[in-house]
This record gives sequence, structure tokens and C-alpha cells, in this order.
Amino acid sequence: MTVTVRVPAKVNVQLAVGPARPDGFHDLANVFLAVGLYDEVTATPAEGLRITCAGPDAGQVPLDRTNLAARAALALAGRHGRTPDVHLHIAKDIPVAGGMAGGSADAAGALVACDALWGTNASREELLDICAELGSDVPFSLVGGAALGTGRGELLRPLEVGGSFHWVFAVADGGLSTPAVYAEFDRLTSHVTVPGPAVSQDLLDALAKGDPAALAAAVSNDLQPAALSLFPKLTDTLAAGRSAGSLAALVSGSGPTTAFLVRDAESAREVAGALRASGTCRAVRVTEGPAPGATLL
Repeated sequence: MTVTVRVPAKVNVQLAVGPARPDGFHDLANVFLAVGLYDEVTATPAEGLRITCAGPDAGQVPLDRTNLAARAALALAGRHGRTPDVHLHIAKDIPVAGGMAGGSADAAGALVACDALWGTNASREELLDICAELGSDVPFSLVGGAALGTGRGELLRPLEVGGSFHWVFAVADGGLSTPAVYAEFDRLTSHVTVPGPAVSQDLLDALAKGDPAALAAAVSNDLQPAALSLFPKLTDTLAAGRSAGSLAALVSGSGPTTAFLVRDAESAREVAGALRASGTCRAVRVTEGPAPGATLL
């Protein structure tokens, strides 16, 4: 038996970051939107746990038990008293270390795939609980669509979306570590009082109406200054996308992928072409959202 699960990338249309907590995490108001760039995780029976990966930047993906997909299989097996005998193959299309939750998507995909392969029949609540243990973005990778994440991002409230939003993503030549970006955020804000995170009602209204111009006026990312501090060349990529006519330009999550909200499919083609010609990024991807969460194929 073979089970394949497709899982989406995400963009944070708002990422409001509070002060560091005693446990080292930060409270967030994190508005996730799943977009149509996907990894696929295929689970097949095996003797022991094995991870393989293919696709763009697959060489950067760890193939040992530090891989989030492996950790997902181990967590599910542990809860159900079985050995994690599975080969997980990740077909990679989400940028690696790009701020689009590729590793988290793989974890959610592995969890759903192993549950189906092993017949563990885990409830939605159990799957979400395991996701939250694995990482702040993993629960949203399971759910997809659009959601407000609070706590450290793992407590989700689904959001209404009134239409499709068109995006262009510029993949940087290099990666950023999420912990390093948060550490830089702490350094940059060490001399000020960081307020508690709050979601923008204007942004929620724009999502509900499906209004790209209104959404563009409301998007924000509190981690963007930290990402630009660590990866200054992203400033040129953002400028190139703005000059090409995007409605909004921002770093996606902790970066270094940059995200450009555009009005429609024609605008997406124009902005993508300009970004490719600019020489400020390694690759360009065009897609839209919202997209469904982890889905059995």
C-alpha cells in the first residue's frame, strides 16, 4: 500500500510579534493564507524509518530523524504503541528555508499519510495536537485555507475568504534560519517596549471581501526588519517587485522568500517577468490562494 498526501505552502499576510516569553517563544497574531505551491509526501511500508527527498533544493533537506516529517511519524507511532516502519518520500516544490513553511507542510503531510497507511484512525484533534508539538506552523499546514494563529501560532481560528488572491513569490539565493530571525528581532527591539500582538480588523475585512487592494493596504510583517538586517539583498528584490506594479511587497514569514500581492493573473505574469529580469532572485513562482490543507491523493 502507498499513501500520498499533498500539502500547501503558506504566506503570512499579517505577522504581529509580541515580546519574547519566558519559554523563548513569542506570542503572535499570525494570519496565515495557504497558497498553491505544494510538497507531496508519500508513505510506503518499510523496515524501520527512512526519509528520501527529490525536487528543487532537496540537497538541503535533512534525511535523518531531525526532519520534521520523520518526527511526525515518530510522534504518531509513539502515541499508538507501534514501531515507525515507514519510508517517507518528499517530493519538494515549496522553497527550502524560505519562510513558506515547507518543513511544517512535510510534517503535516507525513502525519496524515502515516495515519492512513497504519490505520491508526487518529482524530482531527489528536492530529492537531501532534502538529502543535512539532512546530508553530504545522497545525496550519494540516488545516490550510486561511486562519488566525495565536499563542506561538499554533492556536488556529479559521477565517472567511471572499475570493482568490494572486501572488508572485521570489525565491532568494540562500536561506534564513527562523530562530536566527527571531533572535535578530529581539536584538533590534531590545531598546523599546514591544506591544502585545494584535490582528488587524482591516486585514480580516479585506480577506472576507476578497479585495486585493484593501488587503495590500493592510499586510504587515514584524519580522521583516530582522530578515532584511540578516539578508540585505532582499531590499533590492522588494524594490523590483514594487516597481513592476505589485500591490504589496513583503518578506514571507521569516524569509528570505519575498511575496508580492497582485491584482490578477495578468499582473502576476508582468510582475513575475520583471522579477526574473531584475537579477535579484534565484527563481520566481506564480500562484494564488487560499489553497486546501493536507489532502490525501
